[in-house]
Amino acid sequence: MPKINIGLTEQQRQGVIDLLNKDLADAYVLLVKTKKYHWDVVGPQFRTLHQLWEEHYEKLTENIDALAERIRALGGYPVGTLEGFLQMATLKEHAGQVPTATEMVANLVQDHEQVIRNFREHVDQSGEEFHDQGTADFLTGLMEEHEEMAWMLRSFIEGQALDPSNKPSAASDTQTPVGV
Repeated sequence: MPKINIGLTEQQRQGVIDLLNKDLADAYVLLVKTKKYHWDVVGPQFRTLHQLWEEHYEKLTENIDALAERIRALGGYPVGTLEGFLQMATLKEHAGQVPTATEMVANLVQDHEQVIRNFREHVDQSGEEFHDQGTADFLTGLMEEHEEMAWMLRSFIEGQALDPSNKPSAASDTQTPVGV
């Protein structure tokens, strides 16, 4: 195979490929969780969440393909096994659990926020440590998509919290939106 000559050393390329594979692993874990919640959600929010999560897992699937193709463009190979994904991912599965709809949303918010924090770190490493501004820009775009997904999910659970009897909780009566 001819040597790749794109202005990055082998060490820089491999460093970026390693970061991208970690992001790919997290994307797969998040995809599986989103898909599972899409299947398992019940209750009054079923239709809303079922549709939202379908939009999210479709976007995650596109992002997974883009991550894998970026890895290939840099001369690497994407991790492509469930074992590999679970070993590299910072996100964790919750096997055997079927949370409530609100707990599902909260779990996905936490996962998206973890992915966003990882992207911030990887953007900095890609640009500053590995001098690959292309990957830094690419990851910034993905981070912005996760910020939007997290915002949509967070918006779903903000506001009045309900106790099991569907009465507003005392804690929710004291919450004042920022800027009010």
